Amino acid sequence: MVDVAIVGGGPAGLSAALFAAKNGLDTVVFDTDETWMHKAHLFNYLGIRSIAGDEFMALARGQVEDRGADLRAGEGVTGVEVTDDGFRVTTDDGEYDARYLVLATGTDRELAEDLGCDTDGDTVAVNLSMETSVENVYATGALVRNQEWQAVISAGDGGAAALDILSKEKGEHFHDFDTPADVPEL
Repeated sequence: MVDVAIVGGGPAGLSAALFAAKNGLDTVVFDTDETWMHKAHLFNYLGIRSIAGDEFMALARGQVEDRGADLRAGEGVTGVEVTDDGFRVTTDDGEYDARYLVLATGTDRELAEDLGCDTDGDTVAVNLSMETSVENVYATGALVRNQEWQAVISAGDGGAAALDILSKEKGEHFHDFDTPADVPEL
């Protein structure tokens, strides 16, 4: 069983994976590489002057893998269900059990609906930490923001979900704030 299973490998999913994995949670990301970032060019993303969406995604995936996440490229999720210990994620390649589930599936609400997550019009209803009405299930990015589809907003949603998971795991409010002394050599 992994700690965190993330469905979707765009900015929201990869941001959640980065925070979770770098802070010691066993994290798997299912990434079918269908992100809208392939159509994007970022020059409105804080800290980045200008970068092609494909190049940004390659850097983000590398960063997530460098921090210890298991990136399952090309492995699409066919189903999710609640179990006694958390969740079971089913793919064509197998089944994976996880204690937390982060949905970063763009506008595709099917998995959230399968789990019984409450909706709010065209979006999945979440609290400020991105948690849905189903305990330990988080929804991020375009799933929770009608027509507010920006990479930086989605990445923030993923980070918020991961910080909430980390706070639950540590039993206190968790901050992921690094100093130069914290940066590992890669």
